[in-house]
Amino acid sequence: MQTILGAGGVIGTELARILPEFTDRVRLVGRNPKAVEAENEVFPADLLDGDAVRRAVGKSEVVYLVAGLPYKARVWAEQWPKIMQNVIGACSRAESRLVFFDNVYMYDRDFMQAMDENTPVRPCSRKGEVRARIADMLMQAIGTGEVAGLIARSADFYGPGRQQSSMLTQLVCERLAAGKRAQWLLSADYRHSFTHTSDAARGTAMLGNSEAAYGETWHLPTAPAPPTGNEWVAAVAARMNQSADVRIVSKSMLALAGLVVPLLRELKEMAYQYDRDYVFLSDKFEQRFDFRPTPYEQATRAMVEADYL
Repeated sequence: MQTILGAGGVIGTELARILPEFTDRVRLVGRNPKAVEAENEVFPADLLDGDAVRRAVGKSEVVYLVAGLPYKARVWAEQWPKIMQNVIGACSRAESRLVFFDNVYMYDRDFMQAMDENTPVRPCSRKGEVRARIADMLMQAIGTGEVAGLIARSADFYGPGRQQSSMLTQLVCERLAAGKRAQWLLSADYRHSFTHTSDAARGTAMLGNSEAAYGETWHLPTAPAPPTGNEWVAAVAARMNQSADVRIVSKSMLALAGLVVPLLRELKEMAYQYDRDYVFLSDKFEQRFDFRPTPYEQATRAMVEADYL
């Protein structure tokens, strides 16, 4: 059996569709989990409850921690360390292998033009500090032999599913679909990588089912040579037959809008990701698994056709 903790999000949903290729039992765990495939098991549990997590993990061979918390630094600081502690403890007790789906918030902002698994960890935001802390918790547990685990790290992601809270979906796709001008943070002249959700989920499943991958951090497969913000908007706009005009949201505008829009208020500390190139490299994964990420043009076309046409 393989278990997905935090199964309600877009990555958990994609993962639930893929894992039957690797196992005959897939358990979905969340506060209100819903089956994705008919044969899925569902197990309601609060990841903040250690006993519930131990029951949810049960006798799982592999456990995927793909949970998403409300996008608030205070919530992350309060809840993520507790969740990681509970999951490490449950997996250790059950001798389950643990795969943690992570992001790049802990990386040094001065190295974002070419991020790989060796990029220095030096967070400059409260959310980044939390991500660095919980990644370190897991790597320490791996180092001491408490648990067999790995980190599967993704860039910002995109793909079908209008419920996604990603910047590309909310500020570009949704606005263009509504006949409004697309928005981009700080500057649309810099390159920005996005990991396609299907590639992220498949890569996570492949890592979880490769014993040689454990004990390491991996960047999930992401297409090379990412477009600039202007090019992203132009690609989406062309598919929707809309104007590619972009409205830039400056730091001062972000601060003002954050007074009434909680998401924008929380994005303020992460704005540095848009005032420089943000290029995510996945050569290690691609070479080890002979995997080619979905090209940006192909993935963008499929996303727009699935959700907006």
